[in-house]
Amino acid sequence: MSVATAKSTQPSALAEFWYYFSRNKGAVIGLVVFLIVLFMAIFAPLIAPHDPNVPSGMQRLPPAWSENGNSSFLLGTDAVGRDLLSRLIYGTRFSLFIGLVVASLSAVAGVLIGLVAGYFRGRVDTFIMRIMDIILAFPSLLLALVLVAVLGPGLLNAMIAISIVNQPHFVRLTRAAVMSEREKEYVVASRVAGAGTFRLMFKTILPNCLAPLIVQATLAFSAAILDAAALGFLGMGAQPPTSEWGTMLADSREFLQSNPWLVTFPGLCILITVLAINLMGDGLRDALDPKLKRS
Repeated sequence: MSVATAKSTQPSALAEFWYYFSRNKGAVIGLVVFLIVLFMAIFAPLIAPHDPNVPSGMQRLPPAWSENGNSSFLLGTDAVGRDLLSRLIYGTRFSLFIGLVVASLSAVAGVLIGLVAGYFRGRVDTFIMRIMDIILAFPSLLLALVLVAVLGPGLLNAMIAISIVNQPHFVRLTRAAVMSEREKEYVVASRVAGAGTFRLMFKTILPNCLAPLIVQATLAFSAAILDAAALGFLGMGAQPPTSEWGTMLADSREFLQSNPWLVTFPGLCILITVLAINLMGDGLRDALDPKLKRS
């Protein structure tokens, strides 16, 4: 068999990734659910039947299938008469935006700091890791609350606080990966060939550390949605009338016994979205971890 024929029979990187990812049925289900949520976030103005911030004049209508329901409001209305379904659909935008921004900020800052700590070692490593240990010593939500209290309530400040809280996980993971790679033969060969520090760090070592970081990014994505919802529920995140799921829970908590659907539907949205992203993270781990591939 010729070399060209042998190469043509080898699966592409994308096909190999999908093969291992699709073996995890939970990950495939999570991907489908996440794509549905993403579709709703992108096309919210076309899907939502009503304006999410405009009261309809019908306060606390039950879902349409209930005895006093209205077919124009499938999931009913909230305490001021806003369509609950429309607010949930628009809430996907805020939740995915929060997750994307927080995961990106945490990953970029954490990878850069961890790369410096793992490559230079010594006092630089000790100084950075002690700061990370101090951050990790506090409960994440408590520390986020303190930071938001200092910065001021609001969605932007909540995202900054959550990014700082999630950053140490990327730092520690990157540092460990860099330390295991920096003494390998290909890095030593690049160093002997005259590669500079910047090239060794960002072009030689970092690309070989990306697999666990991608998995960590998906976990940070779901953790950011949960933390933002918690801050919104406590009144320190997104502020009314923003249709963010945590804020919706806070607005409806006083109706927990009389109108439980006002709390149930936002809670289910948070649960389903976070679960779908975590299932995707499991699939990414299976597809990117060489040890799991060999097994």
